[in-house]
Amino acid sequence: MFILVMTVTYSSLEQCYFQPEIMNWHFSLLFLLGTLTSVCSQFNFYPLEELSSDVGIQVFNQIVKAKPQDNVVVSPHGIASVLGVLQLGADGKTKKQLTTMMRYSVNGAENPPRAAGSKEETSQLSPDHQQVLRGPPVVHRIQFENLCYGVGKALKKINRLIVSKKNKDIVTIANAVFAKSGFKMEVPFVTRNKEVFQCSVKSVDFEDPNTACDSINQWVKNETRGMIDQVVAPDDIDSLTRLVLVNAVYFKGLWKSRFRPENTKKRPFHGADGKIYQVPMLSQLSIFRCGTTSTPNELWYNIIELPYHGEMISMLIALPTENTTPLSAIIPHISTKTIGSWMTTMVAKRVQVILPKFTAVAETDLKDPLKALGITDMFDESKSNFAKITRTEGLHVSHVLQKTKIEVSEDGTKASAATTAILIARSSPPWFIVDRPFVFFIRHNPTGTILFMGQINKP
Repeated sequence: MFILVMTVTYSSLEQCYFQPEIMNWHFSLLFLLGTLTSVCSQFNFYPLEELSSDVGIQVFNQIVKAKPQDNVVVSPHGIASVLGVLQLGADGKTKKQLTTMMRYSVNGAENPPRAAGSKEETSQLSPDHQQVLRGPPVVHRIQFENLCYGVGKALKKINRLIVSKKNKDIVTIANAVFAKSGFKMEVPFVTRNKEVFQCSVKSVDFEDPNTACDSINQWVKNETRGMIDQVVAPDDIDSLTRLVLVNAVYFKGLWKSRFRPENTKKRPFHGADGKIYQVPMLSQLSIFRCGTTSTPNELWYNIIELPYHGEMISMLIALPTENTTPLSAIIPHISTKTIGSWMTTMVAKRVQVILPKFTAVAETDLKDPLKALGITDMFDESKSNFAKITRTEGLHVSHVLQKTKIEVSEDGTKASAATTAILIARSSPPWFIVDRPFVFFIRHNPTGTILFMGQINKP
């Protein structure tokens, strides 16, 4: 659940008191991202999406600094989508700060070269944009064209791949703008959001908060298949609300190799608070890709990939090798580039995996993390510039809230023959025991998109 609140006033920015002849109209924009994960190697050909996911990872790092002992769950893809929508509506320094943070523009280069792919043409791009252009020549050319002639086209392709039925696992992404009847937005902002984010516009009556909330919540309930039934309350909106932007993300992944319910037993989990908790632990013996790596300062940690049955999406888990190494010591060193290196270095092994069965719900205000990363003007009433949303009113963001839920259980497809054969192997396998704080990532492997990530300190 993502809530982004923007306010606007018709009065001048210097006006700080009420005058009868200058009516102060407040404009509220709520951005709600409902996320639910019901959880029972390929190379990344889209470095653009690596940049997109890195934005969310940077925000995550800021959050865990403030909450080192809490469970934290976020959707990097959702965060990048929200910032992308804002970028489309921003102008001036506000847009520059968003673009600097994201390292790409949804609208692509301002003055793209006439042809694509040459060294001379590439040199016209900024160093950060040049970093995007990596990979085989054919892929390089596609990336260059996407960058120069509309990053939005690339984002659209990425979203299409993420929700493709070829994944087998269920991923749905839906976007909508609930607008007050008669409220006027800039046409390019509306059409561009529809093109890039497939965002539809729906009319509601914010004069009646109860009815408006019912409409919004029913839409979210439908898009999340009944798993999220309330994202806004009547207190969140009033007669002065103009827009409510909603982005619902739903994911249900079934394990490729199922954890049998009869193997689930209570085992000790050593929480970040120093306490020992008895929690249900999933267990199975199968073949998984795993390995051990280290941070630049040589703190070692273990990694494992647990694929879902479509093999397009995986859960990656990392935890310190030594019990004495805190999770907070390795998290700052993880980026999409790091995760990409995991995918090329992990090797398949027959391993006994023990993993907590858990549900984690986290609600976080992203305002301070974003400000710490340099996105400040959009929160400042005197500096924000969202003229590309509307030119008749001055908008600024007052809150960015995210609520995310993830469930991990035994559910999956039927046990495969390979798994059955492995279960009767006589040799003693290595163990991968997740009995202390860990960080996880749910990754769409063909694009490198990080759909969800989190730190679990107490299942």
